[in-house]
Amino acid sequence: MMKRVFAIAAIAAIGVTAIATVQPASSQDGWVTLVDGTKMGDWDKVSDANWELKDGALVADKLISGKDPAYLVSKKSYKDFEIKAEFWADDAANSGIFIRCKTAKVIDSKECYEVNIFDKRPDPTYGTGAIVDVGKVDPMPKAGGKWNTFEITAKGPKLTVIFNGQKTVDAEDGKLASGPIALQYGSGVVKFRKVQIKEL
Repeated sequence: MMKRVFAIAAIAAIGVTAIATVQPASSQDGWVTLVDGTKMGDWDKVSDANWELKDGALVADKLISGKDPAYLVSKKSYKDFEIKAEFWADDAANSGIFIRCKTAKVIDSKECYEVNIFDKRPDPTYGTGAIVDVGKVDPMPKAGGKWNTFEITAKGPKLTVIFNGQKTVDAEDGKLASGPIALQYGSGVVKFRKVQIKEL
């Protein structure tokens, strides 16, 4: 009888261990989905645009008030991470993904690293695929009129951007170590279909 009790206890212990080992895999290896086309996600707003979920994407095409760009800002700060984002922009779009912002209240390229989506930027050096004032692109790729992907990695001072499978930025800059991330709407039509982040 005693042997049977020990055997059952051992099987139960193995079962618990198996459950514990399986759980992390269900979090997609650490990836957290911020936008997936069915939910807008939980963001703070700086200024406002007419963000809405439409046809499986988070879409904006107009500022609600004022002329300043609008931002969706994460409630959490991130230090070292990878971001995967799927986005669509028309030719007139001015948008971007801002990372390691100093504060959640002021979002711009001086207070954050700005990974740009801006095909018509007057100085294309820091247009689409660049990190403004940190990592130049030459020639500048175009995002307008199609779905695109960004893979953005920030690890210590090393910053990399891969746009549609091609590395556009490989830079080092130590002025911003951590902070929230933000999605920008400035002009044109901008859609985010999927945005995921993984802490490193």
